[in-house]
Amino acid sequence: MGLVAALLSGVSPGIVGAVAGVVAAAIAAVSLFAGLLRGADRRRATAVRWLAGGSVTWLVGVGVRPLVGGTPFAVTFADLVVLVGTAMLTVGTGLSATRPAHGRALLRDLADSYMCAGSLFVIGWVLLLGPSYRQADDAGTFATTIALPLLCLILACAVGPAVLPIRRSAWPMGLAALAVLAAITASETVTALARVSGDAPPLLGVWLAPAAFLLLAAVPWSGRTAHAADPDAEQPSVGQTTSWLIAALPLILVVAATAVVLLRVLGGRVQGPVPVLALVSASIVGVLVVRLFVVLMETGRMRRLVDLGERQLQDLAESTGDVVLLCDYDGVVREIGEGVEITYGYRPDELVGGTIFDYIHPEDAPGIQVALRAMSLDEEPVEGPGTCMIACRVRASDGTWRPTESVATRHVRGEDLLLVTTRDVSDQEALRNQVAHLTFHDGVTGLPNRAYFEERTREVLARPGASSAVVVFLDLDGFTAVNDSVGHASGDYLLGQAARRLRAAVRADDTLARWGGDEFAVLLEAAVDAQTAVDLAERLVRTVSSEPFRVADRDIALTASVGVAFAEDDVSSADLIRNADVAMARAKDLGGRRVEVFAAHMHADVVRRLELAADLQRALLENQFAIEYQPVVDLATSRVTAVEALVRWWRGSAFVPPEQFLGPAEDTGLIVPLSEWILREACREVAAWRASSWDIGLSLNLSARQIMAPRFVETVESALAESGLPPSALTLEVIEEMLVEDADETITRLSELRRLGVRLAIDDFGTGYASLAFLRQLPVDMIKIDPSFVSGLGRDETLTLLTRTIVRLGHDLGLIVVAEGIERPEQLELLREMGCTRGQGFLVARPMAARGVDSLMRTSLSSLHSGV
Repeated sequence: MGLVAALLSGVSPGIVGAVAGVVAAAIAAVSLFAGLLRGADRRRATAVRWLAGGSVTWLVGVGVRPLVGGTPFAVTFADLVVLVGTAMLTVGTGLSATRPAHGRALLRDLADSYMCAGSLFVIGWVLLLGPSYRQADDAGTFATTIALPLLCLILACAVGPAVLPIRRSAWPMGLAALAVLAAITASETVTALARVSGDAPPLLGVWLAPAAFLLLAAVPWSGRTAHAADPDAEQPSVGQTTSWLIAALPLILVVAATAVVLLRVLGGRVQGPVPVLALVSASIVGVLVVRLFVVLMETGRMRRLVDLGERQLQDLAESTGDVVLLCDYDGVVREIGEGVEITYGYRPDELVGGTIFDYIHPEDAPGIQVALRAMSLDEEPVEGPGTCMIACRVRASDGTWRPTESVATRHVRGEDLLLVTTRDVSDQEALRNQVAHLTFHDGVTGLPNRAYFEERTREVLARPGASSAVVVFLDLDGFTAVNDSVGHASGDYLLGQAARRLRAAVRADDTLARWGGDEFAVLLEAAVDAQTAVDLAERLVRTVSSEPFRVADRDIALTASVGVAFAEDDVSSADLIRNADVAMARAKDLGGRRVEVFAAHMHADVVRRLELAADLQRALLENQFAIEYQPVVDLATSRVTAVEALVRWWRGSAFVPPEQFLGPAEDTGLIVPLSEWILREACREVAAWRASSWDIGLSLNLSARQIMAPRFVETVESALAESGLPPSALTLEVIEEMLVEDADETITRLSELRRLGVRLAIDDFGTGYASLAFLRQLPVDMIKIDPSFVSGLGRDETLTLLTRTIVRLGHDLGLIVVAEGIERPEQLELLREMGCTRGQGFLVARPMAARGVDSLMRTSLSSLHSGV
């Protein structure tokens, strides 16, 4: 260290400063160019290039300056290079401003630049340059010497207004570059004064520029410039006081310059060319006066724009039906628009001077007072600074309370006023209430709907002691036929009548709702015993069936199926409603017009039924079904004339009786694919037998869903074509109830089958109530006597007489008569004696697999007479 100090002791401060400046400027240039490699937007890259280029140019000028220090000229070539570098730095600094000024803003910035530069020049002349001017030997040499720092001052002040305001400077780089310009100006001023006086420049002037360049070199690596890539990005905020100081900086400098000049003039110590100093000062004052005049004009223009905006806002608000008013934080009305008379019926002069709380509902007033107090204390509401949303009820001139929504904001004219925009939302409130009503009420009957009933049931069961609650479900029996016969509009009218009857039958504190379709639900909330609930359910049944409903000029008689479920400990509302629904379904399955109280086994039956339906679908996919054939024989010749195909289901190793799965299959619709499989499989088997010269027919039972299924006739035609079975060999059986339900459509489908050549039979003949009528409408080939008649032959004279009548009727109509359920020899003898031509039953043969049919077809009925 001692050696270094010894080496530097003989070196002038100017050379040390030049070396330090060159090194710092080189570091800044390298840092700026390296920063470009990190990526930057186009505008920022351009600014960095100018700054880096200016740093290189400046360091060349500063580096060369010691080499030409002995020239007799006051300004050397190196000084010109320094000036060019400074100008390049000025361009880069200006480009660092994210939003360069244009138009009036540019003129304002130029005025501010001139005032700053002129004020600093005046202050500098009075404090520094004046004494040096007195010591100078030649005024021309002095002027040439201070030209360089003066130009640097002008360049720095030219870009200062564009960079200093934080609101328009997104980059710390711009501020650092401005600091470099300020340091260069100060350094050149110190250098110029040292040249005039012939002394060495002070250390402060020597090290200012290197320190500023090092600051500029650090900016690209500070991590803050990355946010400046987007010119529209949010800028760092500054305090209001700092912002005012920056905006008032030109005026502050002017005042400071004026004060310095006055003090020096009064002290008689002003040096140098006073006329030049006076001219500069006067020009500064002139620019300041013009600047203030422009500010006043802009202020007036802005006030007019604010007034115009207020009027337009008020006109716009009132054109939309809003009421605009001005009030203070105590609610005293200062101004109010004319729209108040249209909306609320008050004249504006009636309200001005009064308080808004005279017209606000007393229940809403405290909340509004709290909101206004918070705004007066500068507490920011949730909606945003200076804004408050208010919802309240306002009394109109007719005394009605109108729901309103208001927005209160601080007024620009004064901090003690609020601008309030109020809108009458009575129509919207009525619409919301209507939507809420429709959400929880049925549009046909006006009763609460399913959503309301479920929610109400949850609320009741959540109350203490709710174990006495009861849910009653009611279904109108046969309502589907009403829609089909008189239309859905008349059906809705009938539902309205039923709702009124049921409403009159339940108690006032019970909840009656339309559950959906033709189902109603009743919630008994008050404590009732079991008998009272059952009595109510039976009263509902009587209410529905007591007298017919008058619809579409006709009387329609309906009955009802009712299920009752009682709440138990820990039972949920969903389970309670489900239990009542299960009990109602049980009542409907038992024939309707009855009341069923839920029992645990009902739910178990439903679960088993659902499980059975799932197993049915799985069995259909896994081919678990098989077909057995029960022979139909000619009772006179003992010849097998046909076989009836019967489906069998082996659920694993367990046999499931048909009466257990055919009903669920019909309910779930699985009967359709199952019946189609039976049809195709049986047609294929019987066609193979007929190909072996066995003249045998096939008989199949049809279900209601199968007949009404789409493309049913095409399915039968396709099965016959694929198997090669003649249509005349196929007999399709229907029961009488199927001819009554959807009679027109059913007869149409069966008639199409008849035209294909397929034979038709009525199964279980004699158990229905419209057989003879449909025998006339539908061309039937065969009737099958129900086993209940055959079982009474020889034991019950009435059944024997009915059977004889059916056989004689069949003969008279030219139909084939088949007796089902022949199990005893005396039954067979009586049927032969009556003239019945065909029969089937356990006495003839039990249902068997396909391979068992072959041997039976060769068996004579004589063997049956001898040993069966």
